[in-house]
Amino acid sequence: MNEAGKERKPFLFAIDFEMEEGFFISDPMCQFQILFDIKGTSNAYTSLPTLPEGYLFEANPENYDTYRARFKVVMEGLKRGDSYLANLTIKTPLQSTLSTEDIFRFSKATYKLCVPGRWVCFSPECFVCIARGKILTFPMKGTIDALLPHAREVILHDPKETAEHNTIVDLLRNDLSKTATSVKVNRFRYIDKLKTNKGPILQVSSEIEGALPEDYFDHLGTLFFELLPAGSVSGAPKEATLRLIKEAEKEPRGYYTGVAGYFDGEVLESFVLIRFIEQCGSQLFFRSGGGITANSDCRKEYEESIKKIYLPF
Repeated sequence: MNEAGKERKPFLFAIDFEMEEGFFISDPMCQFQILFDIKGTSNAYTSLPTLPEGYLFEANPENYDTYRARFKVVMEGLKRGDSYLANLTIKTPLQSTLSTEDIFRFSKATYKLCVPGRWVCFSPECFVCIARGKILTFPMKGTIDALLPHAREVILHDPKETAEHNTIVDLLRNDLSKTATSVKVNRFRYIDKLKTNKGPILQVSSEIEGALPEDYFDHLGTLFFELLPAGSVSGAPKEATLRLIKEAEKEPRGYYTGVAGYFDGEVLESFVLIRFIEQCGSQLFFRSGGGITANSDCRKEYEESIKKIYLPF
C-alpha cells in the first residue's frame, strides 16, 4: 500500500479482522477473480440482472440460550472493567438458492465485494476515506425497524444506543489522532434509511474528520494499519475488548468485520466488512452482531442480531 501510494497506482485490498490474512491486487479493474463495486467503481457488469421469482433465503439462527451464554461472558467482562463496549457477533446457517455471486450482483449497497464461492459482502458502513489531505471516518451504531412508530425519535433518544454511539465516536476520534491532526466531528448521529428484503431500516452514523501530513501518500498503508481493527466492530478499549470477544465467540471471525477498500491513485475508499455471507463447502452462513454495553438487554441484542440477517434487494 505504501509503494502503490507513492507511485499513485490503483489497488484493491482486504484485511481480515484478526489481521492474519488479506489480499492486495494491483490494477484491480483488469481481473475478475474478485468482484467489487465501491461507490460505483466496479469490475463487474453494470446492467442489473433479473432477480429470480421465489428465491429461497431462510436463516436458522442459534437459539436464545446459546446467545445468552455468549452475552454473559461479555457482560462479566464489562462488569470487571475489561471493556465498556464490546461488539458481539453470531454465525447463522442459511438455506438459499442464491450463490455468493448472485447476491453480489443483485445487491444494492454502497460497498460490495465478493470472492465467489467463499464470501460476499454488501456493506453500508464506510471505514475511512482518504482524499485531498484529509481522512474521514463514519462510525455506524444504532439500527431500528423504520416502520416502528416514531422510529427516528426512538433510536435517537434510546439511552443505551446513545451511550454506545458516543463511545464509538470517542474511540474513533482517538484512533484518527494517531495519524491526523485537527480531528473534529462534522456530523453527529445522523440517520440513513436502507431498503432490505425484510423492509426498511434506519441506521445512525456520525462523521469525523482529520488533517493528514503532506507526505501521506508515501505512508498510505502504515497510517491505515494504525487504525485497525475497526473500532465500530470491536469495542473499547481495543486490546482488552479483543480478548473478551475471542472468549465469547470462541472462533476467529476471518474476513467478517475486517476492512477492504479501493485506491484509484488519488482517493482511498474503504469500508467495514459487515452484512457478510460466507460459504463453507456448500453451506452459507450470515454473520451479524451488535455492540454490548453495561445497559444492554440480552433479548433485545439477540433480536437485533437476527434483524440484521437480510438481503439488500
